[in-house]
Amino acid sequence: MKKLRLHMNELPYLPPENVLSAARKGLEEINRYADPETLDRLRSLLAQYSGVDKKSIIIGPGSDMLLREITHLFSKDRNIVMISPTFLPTVKSAKQSARKLTRIRMRIPDFAVNLDLLIKEIQEPSLLIIDNPNNPTGKILLDDEAVKQILKAENLLFVIDEAYYEFSGITFTHMIEEYPNMAISRSMDKAFSLAGARIGYLIAGDIFLEKMLQLYAYLPQSSLYAAIAALQNPDYMKKNVSRIIDERERIFQELKKRQIDVFNTSTNFILIKTNIPDMAVLLKDSGILISDVSSQLGDGFIRVSIGLPEENNLFLAVFDKINKINEINMEV
Repeated sequence: MKKLRLHMNELPYLPPENVLSAARKGLEEINRYADPETLDRLRSLLAQYSGVDKKSIIIGPGSDMLLREITHLFSKDRNIVMISPTFLPTVKSAKQSARKLTRIRMRIPDFAVNLDLLIKEIQEPSLLIIDNPNNPTGKILLDDEAVKQILKAENLLFVIDEAYYEFSGITFTHMIEEYPNMAISRSMDKAFSLAGARIGYLIAGDIFLEKMLQLYAYLPQSSLYAAIAALQNPDYMKKNVSRIIDERERIFQELKKRQIDVFNTSTNFILIKTNIPDMAVLLKDSGILISDVSSQLGDGFIRVSIGLPEENNLFLAVFDKINKINEINMEV
C-alpha cells in the first residue's frame, strides 16, 4: 500500500509543465558537469528574486548542506549556539565540529525564546544559527529589532534559515549589506515544489563570502534548468503557497473544533499535541506518515505537513478514528 506522505514538508503539487520540460532538457546533458554560465544565470535570478546583489548569492545542493558547510568552516575557536528544538541535520553537524554547542530551549507552550539569555550566550566568539520560522513549531522567532540586538554582539557570526520564507513572508535580506557577519539560507525545495532537485542558496555577508565563494556548486543539469525555469515564472509558486495556507487554516480550524491542541504556524505544516503518545505509529499503521517530534517537545507532539485537500481529509478521518478508539479503551 502506498503511504500518504505528510512527514517531509514537501509540497503536494508538481511544478508546471515548463519546469518539468526544463528538467527533462537537463537530462539530455546528464553526461556533462554544469557550466559556469548556467550557474551564473541561476545566481542572477535568485538575486533578483531575493532583492539582493548577485555577489551575495552562493548556490548549493540543498540549504541543509550549505548550513553543514558553514558549521565546518566557521566553528573553529567558536561556540555554536542554536535554538532547541530545531532542524536535526544541522544539530548533528554542529555536535561534530563545535568547540562548544549551546542549545537554548524554547518555552512551552508558547515556544518563546529568552532573548536576554540568548544574547548572554553569544558574548564569547560564537556562530549563532536560528531557523525563522522554526521547525518543528512553525513559530516566528525573530523580528528586525531582535536581529539588531543580537548583531550588537562582538565576534559573532549569525545565520538565519528562511527555508519557509514564502509561507511566512518574513525576511532579513535587507540587512545583509549592513552586516557582513550575517547570512541567510533558503531553499527551493518547499514553495517551488522542487524538493527532489535539491537547490539551496545563501544570501551571505562579506565575512561568509570570503570563505565560501570558493565552493563550486556541482549540481545536476536537470536541477539547474528546473530552478531557472521556476524563477522565470514564479506565479505558480505563489498560487500554490496561497492554496497551502488556505488549507492549513482549514485543518487548523477543524482540529480546534475537535478541541485538539494545535498551534499557529507560518509554514506549510502544523504542530499538534495529542493525548496519545504513539499517535505517529498508529497513523503509520493506517498508511499515513507524519513526523513524531515527541523526542524534542514531549509526549504526544506530532508535526503534519499540509497536503492536497483529499489527503488532509483522509488524515482527519484516520486521526478521528484513532482518537475514538482511544476514548473507548479508556472507558473500558
